[in-house]
Amino acid sequence: MTAPLSSQALSRRQLLQAGGVTALSMGVPGTVAARMDAGKKPDGAPDRACIFVLLCGGPSHLDMWDLKPDAPDEIRGPYKPAQTTVPGVRICELQPRLAKMADKFALVRSMTHPGNISNHFDAMHNLLSGQHQAPQDSPYLGSILSKVRPSQKSLASYVWLIKCVGDPVFCAPNIGTGGNLGNFYAPLFVGDAINNPSKPNFKAPDSLLPVDTVERLNGRSDLLGSLGRGRTTDTEQAQQSWRDVQRRGFEIATSSGPREAFNLDREPVRLRDRYGRNPLGQNLLLARRLVESGVGFVTVNGWTGPAPSQTQNNGPPSSSWDMHGGEMGMGNAFGTGSYGMGWCQPVLDAGVSALLEDLHDRGLAERTLVVVMGEFGRTPRINQLTGATPGRQHWPAAYSAILAGGGIKGGALYGATDKIGASVRDKPVRPQDLSATIFHSLGVQWESKVTKDGLSKPLSTGTPVMDLFE
Repeated sequence: MTAPLSSQALSRRQLLQAGGVTALSMGVPGTVAARMDAGKKPDGAPDRACIFVLLCGGPSHLDMWDLKPDAPDEIRGPYKPAQTTVPGVRICELQPRLAKMADKFALVRSMTHPGNISNHFDAMHNLLSGQHQAPQDSPYLGSILSKVRPSQKSLASYVWLIKCVGDPVFCAPNIGTGGNLGNFYAPLFVGDAINNPSKPNFKAPDSLLPVDTVERLNGRSDLLGSLGRGRTTDTEQAQQSWRDVQRRGFEIATSSGPREAFNLDREPVRLRDRYGRNPLGQNLLLARRLVESGVGFVTVNGWTGPAPSQTQNNGPPSSSWDMHGGEMGMGNAFGTGSYGMGWCQPVLDAGVSALLEDLHDRGLAERTLVVVMGEFGRTPRINQLTGATPGRQHWPAAYSAILAGGGIKGGALYGATDKIGASVRDKPVRPQDLSATIFHSLGVQWESKVTKDGLSKPLSTGTPVMDLFE
């Protein structure tokens, strides 16, 4: 018969072997919820979450949220500005649902990248890390929040719905890692082009255990509970910490909550239709369910999926908004193909408006910040204007963003660009200001320090845009 394990002699490896589930719960990127030693929020801290809708590729601010109807033809584009519920604020006519609820969100027209950051890779890296000239190993906002405010309710603190795949030019370098914080703070990736919530046989991540393992896990839990408890030495305190981690791992693994969050079939058919039966719409609905289950930060890839009118050259699930037009073989940026605003804008309009309505109806709007934006904007001048496949190039100097919920003032209009949308002329908002604004909305002190290898740095070097808040 095997002798009982001594608590004094118990090693980290033995704890892992005894519990089993910790190796699972803590080995999967994004499953920071298993940590028990870092998840205590200060007294009175709001329990808030963020859904960050990343329109990968860089949407045209001039054709969506900052139209210039009085500019020359080669600048203004084909779309007309539509009046919103906020006097004096107009957005593209292809977004009628958002226009009717403009009093529920703030529109920032003065986003800008200081310096010439004109490729997807660098622009996304700076945006997602919330810095200007971000070091190569910088963690992204979801990873930072996973460290300073991990979830205690859900499988993961940080989830990314459809990982950036395909051409690596669209993928920020640390999307799949926690940057210098380590892989422990990387996101949990969910879905791809084939397996996403718009598909009838969508499957949840493999990290969610099947129900039939619960009995086996309970047996391991009993074994874990039988481990000796002795003196309160440093070794014993470390062992108790690991037992707390194990216990949390069992709670997650044997709970139906994490699995149920991915079961969109529980949602009314009408609501799913309202979001749109496409990858973006259904991922936005899934994001709401994840936030409801306790996930703190969800990044939604803005991929709209293949357009019904296009059967090939649809692009990877990362770049719907990279609308160069014929110069890069992407078709008419103002058409209805997979790289066309005639397809992508209505999909975005339906999905985001449904999300904002849904959060409000379920009493989640106040505690859920929604951010919708790309990594940069598009050139004022349209290329190939007189051809069959016009488009616009990258433009980091000026772009727009929508923010809603999380204490954001509905109907606010912040900042402005010049008469052709080429540069910010009023109230510039840099990536570091956006990150400070997000931290402030989530009740996290943006001046706080995060320590890694003895180095202490503030969460953001920017300044929150306080005019956006109630």
